[in-house]
Amino acid sequence: MQKLLLLGDEAIAQAAIDAGLSAIYAYPGTPSTEINEYIYHSREAKEKGIISSWVANEKTAMEAALGVSYAGKRAMTAMKHVGLNVAADPFMNSAITGANGGLLFVACDDPSMHSSQNEQDSRCYGKFALLPILEPANQQEAYDMTRFAFDFSEKYGVPVLMRLTTRLAHSRAGVARSESREQNPLSLPANHRQFILLPVNARRQYKKLLGQFPEFERESEVSGFNSYEDGPDTRLGIIACGIAYNYLKENYPGGKVPHPLVKVGMYPCPKNHITRLYESCDEILVLEDGHPLIEELLRGMLSRGKSVHGRLDGFVPRDGELNPSIVAKALGFAEVPSVPVPDVVVGRPPSLCGGCPHIYTYNALNEALTEYAKGRVFSDIGCYTLGALEPFDAINTCVDMGASITMAKGAADVGLSPAVAVIGDSTFTHSGITGLLDCVNDGSNVKVLILDNATTAMTGGQPSAATGRIEAICKGLGVEDTHIIVLNPSPKYHEENLAIMKKELEYQGVSVIIPRRECIQTATKRKKSEIKAKKAEL
Repeated sequence: MQKLLLLGDEAIAQAAIDAGLSAIYAYPGTPSTEINEYIYHSREAKEKGIISSWVANEKTAMEAALGVSYAGKRAMTAMKHVGLNVAADPFMNSAITGANGGLLFVACDDPSMHSSQNEQDSRCYGKFALLPILEPANQQEAYDMTRFAFDFSEKYGVPVLMRLTTRLAHSRAGVARSESREQNPLSLPANHRQFILLPVNARRQYKKLLGQFPEFERESEVSGFNSYEDGPDTRLGIIACGIAYNYLKENYPGGKVPHPLVKVGMYPCPKNHITRLYESCDEILVLEDGHPLIEELLRGMLSRGKSVHGRLDGFVPRDGELNPSIVAKALGFAEVPSVPVPDVVVGRPPSLCGGCPHIYTYNALNEALTEYAKGRVFSDIGCYTLGALEPFDAINTCVDMGASITMAKGAADVGLSPAVAVIGDSTFTHSGITGLLDCVNDGSNVKVLILDNATTAMTGGQPSAATGRIEAICKGLGVEDTHIIVLNPSPKYHEENLAIMKKELEYQGVSVIIPRRECIQTATKRKKSEIKAKKAEL
């Protein structure tokens, strides 16, 4: 079969297409965005009739994928690690319902927080849910594991979680494809009560899951994704998980590690491999990108006096992503001196694009708030979060998707007036709607700015579920018509916008202001596309 140069994300996407995928649902979030982007733009996926949809949030994505599985077809959803928090309810419960058609959940973690609010290890969710977990070490393994995951899911009737990290998701390597298979036919569950989680049935389903766990452990022991590699120097034994396996190999000529080594790519942990390593070696070093999940398990499972090193005892830093230099230091090698960045390379802090409509919104908002004490603007996650930086210094919080409105509500309810929420159009439909409903129900004195640039701009311009609907949604939630106001955020209308903001800040109740102008990047791409289309017609 053909060999392709693919990102780790793209390898998963292509594997899903080749594995007979029928549908993928996702909400964009770095570093997972490219999985659905690849399928969304794939001619092959379109020819096969594969559904690729950007939806309101990760919870709705996972539930839609679960519905596809219920119908007997293969489904996938992809999200970043904090997106799994949003989808935690269906994720945990899907372990109990099980799967019908193959069902794969992909979570892309972001150690070092390159574009995230926290460092979070999705393996912890998989362990909590008692689901099989796959963690590729490279792009080819990402492809192979995806094919394997769908087969495994249908063999045991359970969803499978795949976890990878930013460095693998966003780096390229050659990937050899396997033969493509057809999509499953429609086929409803043989057990028509399988997906009904009334307590009496949920208890039965949970016992079934627990009963399968020894089979998951057996599969892990014989899996080609886990291996024991012998080595002559038994003073140290090494466990390397996922991409950490590559970092380890890079520290030895030809990748020949002199110590006994257990490679872990599938969970539950391969106990026999790990026990053999522990019994054979004087000390153990655990290399895992993220939380010390295996290190903690190892300390509990085999605590017989031997030293176990890793993130918990400082051999590996407790925070941040791994790299070959960190692994070298943990191995006791001399640190490789870093090469200084030449002066010609100038650091460039992130900033709003020139001409971005958010600039003019913040200029007006800052001026409108000059007569009030600072510290009353609750923001959200999107390009507009850059309003925290100079020269704007316009926002005071950014916690999680949708928290701007609900945090403003809490502060307003205890007396902060005015309390202002700033949220983007896509984030509003992701998880801001329910917060606004709470504000309406309680009559909270909150001013909500929904910055509508008609796209999900921060992740590359995916469609926004809010486009053309924001006023209707706000009206449906009960916001008064006279306090749903659309502005044009541009210098030309600064004085008009300023006057409106000042008036709404004085209003004692729920107010929604919608600064609306297309994202400058999306507008540029759209115009180029229109010019290209016109040229093609000539």
